[in-house]
Amino acid sequence: MNGVSWESVIAVLGLAVPVAAALWEFFLAGRKRLGYRVQMDTTARDSATSSGPAAGILRRLQWDGSELRDPSVVLLRIENVGWTPIVEDDYVAPANDPVGIRVAFPGRRVVGMVVTECSHTVLRDFFAPGTPGLGSTDGVIRLPKVKLNRRAHYKVLAVLDRVPEFTDADFPGPEVTAGVVGGVRGGTIKKTEYYPFASRPVRWLLAVLVLVSVTQSVSVFARDDEPRAAPLDCAAGTLHLSGSTAFQPVLEQAAKQYTKTCPDARIPLTDDSFKGSVPGLDALAAAGRKAAPEEGLGDRLSFSDGPKSDGRTQLLPRPVALSLFTLVVNRDAGVRDLSLDQVRRIYAGEITNWSQVKGNDLPVQLVSRNPGSGTRTTLQKQVLAGRPLLATTANDCNSLDTRGPGRCEVGATPTLLDTVASTPGALGHSEVGAATARDDVRLVRIDGYPATLEGADEGAYPYWETEIAYTYGEPPADSVAAGFLRYLANEVGKDVIRSKGHRPCAELDKPLLCRPGGT
Repeated sequence: MNGVSWESVIAVLGLAVPVAAALWEFFLAGRKRLGYRVQMDTTARDSATSSGPAAGILRRLQWDGSELRDPSVVLLRIENVGWTPIVEDDYVAPANDPVGIRVAFPGRRVVGMVVTECSHTVLRDFFAPGTPGLGSTDGVIRLPKVKLNRRAHYKVLAVLDRVPEFTDADFPGPEVTAGVVGGVRGGTIKKTEYYPFASRPVRWLLAVLVLVSVTQSVSVFARDDEPRAAPLDCAAGTLHLSGSTAFQPVLEQAAKQYTKTCPDARIPLTDDSFKGSVPGLDALAAAGRKAAPEEGLGDRLSFSDGPKSDGRTQLLPRPVALSLFTLVVNRDAGVRDLSLDQVRRIYAGEITNWSQVKGNDLPVQLVSRNPGSGTRTTLQKQVLAGRPLLATTANDCNSLDTRGPGRCEVGATPTLLDTVASTPGALGHSEVGAATARDDVRLVRIDGYPATLEGADEGAYPYWETEIAYTYGEPPADSVAAGFLRYLANEVGKDVIRSKGHRPCAELDKPLLCRPGGT
């Protein structure tokens, strides 16, 4: 077929088969369908070979004072297996004939019968004593023209005995005669069966669908070796990332997934890639001055917790996410909640022991990030109202004198969390994702509010900042820097951002919170 692939044919077949099956089931086979099921047909000989003290009870059945020759018991289920109700006028029988169904038992005569079960109590009215059309004559059971809604049924229990002239060892099955007007296959009553899994047509349908699915899968795998067009976000080249340690987990995972999706891109990451927001911006500015490109740099991006300082006009911002930060405290301090005023007094040196804020009797040890950290800058701007930090009392946090209050500085978030966890009375600051992953420090609520995106969005929680990607000038549209920024803004990139506890700017209820440099 010109212009039509065999994959398209398979897809059409996969759609046509279930549609055809549905049409058959609901419009053809779903018409009036009267069915019966033989649920039991056992003889005295069968029961005699069973185990148990009462196994041969059928042999002792009597009729008119005489024992039956070779008794048997049959249980029939009569049911409406279609999707349309069956009424009295639907039965194929003369209007003056009250009998709707006849059941014959070749080789046996009917000793007695009873209707034992009705799917609804209203059906019992059709089988009241003296009802026209109900009864038995020798080997034939007569059943009246019963109204049956969809899936309605009733059961007939009959006791039979062998007729003298029948000498075969086994009895033939019941012969059920009935029909309905407008039914399937001429309306003749059909023997139905119970399928614990699915009926035969359904099993065939499932087999066809599985075959179509397997064929499509094979087709997909067969195309794996064919050249594929790269996604629109892909670009070739080497991209250098730098900046925020708080946003480092997002960038590491996004870089890994981007290079997997875009094999012509390389994003080498080392221990020196992320040293903080300000060092990252310094490195980007230095690379731009050195390259002096006519267009913007297409191979470098720097990420900052918050806006750059004035004086770097070549660095252009692109808000990426709202980043949450939190205060973290050593578990021995005995505090979980601080008011904003208490936090400011602690960092001003006015509160020096945790007992002053109803904690344990331990001196306060402030563990801070080095200057240039966006987490530290955000703490001073958003929480401390621009106030500077106290002078350090130790150049190395390992040498803090914990007998009194003190302060030290570290270079990265993981080091800060390790220091807070191991230093009695320590208080530090971190991005939420890294702190939440630890169980050896406690996150501190501020004015009763935990570090949540909802709290920041509503203005109740103060410790947050916009995560901003900076480029040197406007990078070329086909550059790896531009491609990676587009990747962060698409659904895969957003998933990575959310997975690390941040919120993509485009998803905020108040997107203006994500603008560079402002609340």
